[in-house]
Amino acid sequence: MSQAVLILIKPDGLKKSLTGNILTRLSETKLEIVAAKMVRVSKVLAEEHYKHLKEKPFFGELVRYLQGELHDRKKVMALVYWGKDAIKKCRELAGATNPEEAESTSIRGSYGRITTSGVYENVVHVSSNESEAEREIKLWFSPGEIIVDLYATKEATLKEVKTNIWS
Repeated sequence: MSQAVLILIKPDGLKKSLTGNILTRLSETKLEIVAAKMVRVSKVLAEEHYKHLKEKPFFGELVRYLQGELHDRKKVMALVYWGKDAIKKCRELAGATNPEEAESTSIRGSYGRITTSGVYENVVHVSSNESEAEREIKLWFSPGEIIVDLYATKEATLKEVKTNIWS
């Protein structure tokens, strides 16, 4: 069964110029990239992404980490991979969340670290299950940014929406 998964190359991965290495490793899955973009992560987006960890003592630092405040890279690369067993394949390739517990051949085992202050710099985020993948993909992407129809959509007319346009 085809499924979608959100992959984030986090600010530490971008700072270490690991984008190409990570994408090459992800290509081993034979999955299709159906959406990709660079995102300047707002505090609201980071807090919503990690809302399930809101009560944890490290929540504030985790939000600052995803925003890029700890690495002077205020961006992430957000991707949606799609195909058979996408979540399982990408999570196996990424390795354990804790870089020290990750297989040395995994992305996190190869490139992650734990800072002296205890922050897990694990270079990538991978959705944990189908319901989280759907929640996260809808948070990071609009339907028009994804080249396949992953989830139900509806047509809406929006009024008074402020946006930046090219001048």
